[in-house]
Amino acid sequence: MSHLSRAYRWKYLLNPLGYHPKLKNLIASVLVNYLSNLGIPRSGEVLRVTAIYAYEKIPFSKAVGTVISERVIDLVIMLLLVFSAIYVGGDWVKAELSESFGQLMSIYIIIVLVFAIIIFALLINSERFPFMARIKSFFINIYQGILSIGSVSNAYAFWAHTIFIWLMYIMMFWVIQFSLPLSATLGLDVILLGFVAGGLSITVTNGGIGLYPLAVATVLNHYGISYEIALAYGWIAWSSQTIMILIFGGLSFAFLPVINRKK
Repeated sequence: MSHLSRAYRWKYLLNPLGYHPKLKNLIASVLVNYLSNLGIPRSGEVLRVTAIYAYEKIPFSKAVGTVISERVIDLVIMLLLVFSAIYVGGDWVKAELSESFGQLMSIYIIIVLVFAIIIFALLINSERFPFMARIKSFFINIYQGILSIGSVSNAYAFWAHTIFIWLMYIMMFWVIQFSLPLSATLGLDVILLGFVAGGLSITVTNGGIGLYPLAVATVLNHYGISYEIALAYGWIAWSSQTIMILIFGGLSFAFLPVINRKK
């Protein structure tokens, strides 16, 4: 449901730019995005905008701008969750998450550098340097894509989708506790800490492979769950979402040309 909501939310950023893509192509592109990220981190964003360009003729650079806006919003929400986890968990959480938090901040620095490059490109005098005109045009399109967030026609719906996406992420992690013995009494504070630990592991690896279950197990074990059950919790959380992405991302990749065969 979170992935479907993310695809629908993307429409709110593309519509102000004058594009009205089909929802089925947005959904398939988002699922292909997640599939690609399992192999090569952050490659999915490129594949996602490439797919939407191929089937909806939305310029690559403008689509990239909308994706940057999405990622900035996601980063802010993740940082808020990290700070909440640090507040709830205290010194132990600070020590355990310090390295991952540094990785998260490095992503923030990259985003700042991207914005700096865009601003520099916008300041280029294309009349004085004609050979730079195409580069400037490319970054102008990215800039317009980023600014689309300020032109969303239904801001309430956009932010409702944003909250819904992250609520579904957390609930997906929370509901697993009812499938394991001795974990059904976990408090929301422990669920938040485990979710943040797993989420940070995804930022430092491709899809959290190998690290996600260990990060979750470390948190749950600290709060009284046996290490075996805690590790099982992490593996169920990681494998269920990974299998889902492999299935639906693979189907999306295969059927995108089929559902757009007229193009």
